[in-house]
Amino acid sequence: MPRSYEVVKITTPPSIDGKIGKREWKSAIWTEDFTDISTNEKPMYKTRVKMLWDEEYLYIAAHLQETDLWATLKNHDDIIFKDNDFEVFLDPNDDASNYFEIEINAFGTVMDLFMHKTYKRGGPMDMKWDATGMRSAVYCKGTLNNNNDKDKYWSIEMAIPYSCLQRPGRKHLPTVGDSWRVNFSRVQWQLVDNQTSYSKKTNADGSRIPEYNWVWSPQGVIDMHIPEKWGYLKFKGLKNN
Repeated sequence: MPRSYEVVKITTPPSIDGKIGKREWKSAIWTEDFTDISTNEKPMYKTRVKMLWDEEYLYIAAHLQETDLWATLKNHDDIIFKDNDFEVFLDPNDDASNYFEIEINAFGTVMDLFMHKTYKRGGPMDMKWDATGMRSAVYCKGTLNNNNDKDKYWSIEMAIPYSCLQRPGRKHLPTVGDSWRVNFSRVQWQLVDNQTSYSKKTNADGSRIPEYNWVWSPQGVIDMHIPEKWGYLKFKGLKNN
């Protein structure tokens, strides 16, 4: 059963600095904790999200527990899921086509793309699409890429403008009562100490150990590109209304 989240409208937007201020985000509740994408089992680290909206932006805050903060990719549109990352999937029209994906790592590096349709239906992905006007920031509670201590978490804030979601003949501006499809994913690699930093853990034969995939609304299979299985984002009015 897909999860759902009622996102409250606000008049004063949160600052986007990566720190999820209690006062700024007091109108928003946390989502359920993320679970394994296919088995629905509880992961080793807790991940959860908050959301708010106004006339111009969808605001997303994510809190990711982490004892070993690690990132390597620093260029826009690097393949961010090769690092530990946080991912956003949005389908404003709820028709499993023409949807958007945004990924970010602990450096704050962003990869963004547009999908005309799912990979199984022929795709393709459009890496030329950019979330133009998006503001994002990451805060690390710990020391990034340093294995001499144990870290606490990293947190993310995003302000995604609806203007960047505009496509010909498609709905992109929410109104009270609307419902979009949305999901969130966390890619987590197993790491080993590499002198003072980290590297990905491998099998004895040198082959890659698959990553963990933790999500808000479970997919039932290891595949985020099934929008029909995403959760629902339901737009509510001002909290006092």
